[in-house]
Formats: sequence, C-alpha cells, structure tokens
Amino acid sequence: MAAIVSLPEFCAAQTARMSNEQMMLANLLSAEQIIPEMQAGERWQAIEEIVNVLVEAGRISAKDKPSVLAALKQREETMSTGIGFGIAIPHASSDCVSEVVAGFGRSKKGIEFDSLDNEPVHFIVLFIVPRDQFQTHLRTLAAIAKFLNDRTVREELGSASSAQDILKVFTNRSRG
Repeated sequence: MAAIVSLPEFCAAQTARMSNEQMMLANLLSAEQIIPEMQAGERWQAIEEIVNVLVEAGRISAKDKPSVLAALKQREETMSTGIGFGIAIPHASSDCVSEVVAGFGRSKKGIEFDSLDNEPVHFIVLFIVPRDQFQTHLRTLAAIAKFLNDRTVREELGSASSAQDILKVFTNRSRG
C-alpha cells in the first residue's frame, strides 16, 4: 500500500532527488515571461493571460496556443492548482513544447482560483513540460511549490516593483 504524504513532504522528497545541475527556477523565466500586475479576475482568464505572454515571448507558438490552453484546462478541471497561501501552479504536459516553459503572474488584488483554502490567489507560476517527461514534471512542480512555500519569498515577490525585480527574487532566492 502506498504511503500518503503531505505536499511539503512530497516537495522535500522530490527536491532532495534533484541533482546539483538541476536548473534554477530563474532559468525558466525571463522578464518578458513575468506579469507584475495581472488584469484577470478569475482562473481561466489568468491562465489565458499568462499563456498569451508566453506566446508573445516566443516560448509557445501562436498555432499551439489552443492546444496548450486545452491541456491546462483539462488538468485544472481535475482539481484546482490553487494550493493555498495565495499560490496557484497551473501545469500540464504537451507535445507543443520541447523543454519546460514557464510564466509568472502576480495580482495584488487577488484572483478567484477555486483554491484549496478558498482564498484568492496572488502568485501564479504556470508551466508546461514536454509530454512523457513525468519526472521533470514532478521535479518542476515540487521545486516551485517549495520555493513559494517560503513566506519571505512571497513577501519579496509581493513588494517587487517590476518584472525585472520579480526575476531578481527568483534568481537570488532559488540558488540554494
């Protein structure tokens, strides 16, 4: 029988398995993939807003946008990726990407995301991994959840004044 573990235990176990050469979260982002103040008011709008930014940044092709959105929606309908503490991590696998693609959005007013704690979401890290890369998918999810689980990180992300400043938080805080 499989053991039931909490999200923090799962994250710690997955992160412990990551090798030293595992990419820092900051390597998944550029300033063009960060939205310092999202316009969306609910989760479907938020997901589309971040995917639009990934298309504009050239990380997802415009022709693949509907397929990527469908994969994210399918995953999100299984269970909300709003994990609590103002955090959502929408994610999916897709044949439309050849490497992990991620985007970040922040909302100071909060976004209704049907989160586990029923609170609005303020930080969204959306990512897509190539299909059939299950371990990469789990490791990326675990690394993001562990990173955002740190209250100091959330405070720094909340007070950052620009996409560049948000990127600096990811760069400085995901080093160790």
